[in-house]
Amino acid sequence: MHAAPDPADVCVGIIANPVSARDIRRIIANAGNLQIAERVNIVMRLLSTLGACGVGRVLMMPDKAGIRAMLSRKLDAERRIQRAFPQLDFLDMDPQSTVEDTHEATRRMVDAGVKALIVLGGDGTHRAVVRTSTALPIAGLSTGTNNAFPEMREPTLSAMAVALYATGRLGPDDALMPNKLLEITVDGGSRPPRHDIALVDAVISSSRTVGARALWTPESLHAVYLAFADPEAIGFSAIGGLLEPVGRRMPFGLAIELAPEAARPTLHLSAPIAPGLMHSLPVASWQAMPPGMPSTVALDAGIVALDGERELPFERGERVQITVREQAFFTVDVSRCLQLAARRGLFHHAP
Repeated sequence: MHAAPDPADVCVGIIANPVSARDIRRIIANAGNLQIAERVNIVMRLLSTLGACGVGRVLMMPDKAGIRAMLSRKLDAERRIQRAFPQLDFLDMDPQSTVEDTHEATRRMVDAGVKALIVLGGDGTHRAVVRTSTALPIAGLSTGTNNAFPEMREPTLSAMAVALYATGRLGPDDALMPNKLLEITVDGGSRPPRHDIALVDAVISSSRTVGARALWTPESLHAVYLAFADPEAIGFSAIGGLLEPVGRRMPFGLAIELAPEAARPTLHLSAPIAPGLMHSLPVASWQAMPPGMPSTVALDAGIVALDGERELPFERGERVQITVREQAFFTVDVSRCLQLAARRGLFHHAP
């Protein structure tokens, strides 16, 4: 293995959402959720691998759901037989069991100077991280409901790639991948302008209430705007993935108009809008979204759901515009990191 910096100088952050994958979409679709014990097991594998690969310190978001307590017990037991674990410190913050925990933890991770941030959660958790700061490269692990953004990958491999970048054995040009996102603006009317983002999809619904935050019924859907569209995804982004796939590295997005009940659709498309839940949707039209060019929503009033959750209600007189922004934030490219490590012998040791 090539020379690496003193492990004490290398710090990585971990945000593990203890309540991801527990919304109404999983209940109505008979999908299980990841128990606290399994989340702890994932973090244990991350810690063990990071330590073995030269990371000396990990900062982690605290919680009230039991991850911290169970993790501390397991780590104490494991350290008696294995010494490669990095020092684990929890952020000095009082968790409230809301999305504000992720926002606050991300801000503190940036201030602490962590090299990269490993995120356990679904699309909403990752969006909360990026919405707070684009300064940290992230490595996402799927532990949510609709995991269109974070990849399904063994945590050990993600930790290896993060360690290669954090210890400087791979530089940013080799280790990091730029990502696009959707920028949403609501302006006009009597209220001040509002701005938000989506990493995967912005879904326009004629519904006027927030109610249950997760959006899972297709009856009120008007349009779907996508940063990327993968046919292997679950959620409303699957509509685009099965209609006209758009890769993460492609510069444009995809806008889909759904046909109102009284209109004749161009086609009907069956898509998995939640785990185990297929729906047929009437598609009126679809087109590419060039980067930097706003698309205006053609609906007088309704609500914008961002990455699966109702977030932005809008009224008559307000204008909703959605724009694809390129190279908005960076993720650790796990596959490329490990391919380069193999070619360059970064995990080789002298006999």
